[in-house]
Amino acid sequence: MDLFLIILCGACLLLGLVGCLLPILPGPPLAYGGMVLLYFITPPPFTVWHLTGWLALVVLVQILDHFIPIWGARRLGGSSWAVRGSIAGTVAGLFVFPPWGLLLGPLVGAIAGELLGGNGPGRSVRAGLGVFIGFLLGTVCKFMLCGWFIYIYMQTIFGHF
Repeated sequence: MDLFLIILCGACLLLGLVGCLLPILPGPPLAYGGMVLLYFITPPPFTVWHLTGWLALVVLVQILDHFIPIWGARRLGGSSWAVRGSIAGTVAGLFVFPPWGLLLGPLVGAIAGELLGGNGPGRSVRAGLGVFIGFLLGTVCKFMLCGWFIYIYMQTIFGHF
């Protein structure tokens, strides 16, 4: 049973890592689910307090991931059009121009969103940069948390066997 849980945890962690880039998958919650599964191996590699603290971090990162791009857009004069455009640009960039589209998609999408919202080119570029910087910060936070979970997973499986 332990081996099954370890493999399932690894799959959740990999999906969580992919979810850091894909807006369709909730990366840190998936990775956290893997850590919950890992808790049930014998003996548990960490305490319930660890899980509780990690849950708080996952919730915080998820909230920040939604508000940092909005904050970046507002800070540099953007609107909700920039945020929606950034999300659309992320999805389009992922499927149309991988891997560079994943980086440039949010920026181009935010600029296009602001232009569609009726703003001028100068304001649109500034808002696009704000959303793009916010998107990058949120993604880095998600990667750091999922990376920490992967580090603990690797410590557990190499220490367990």
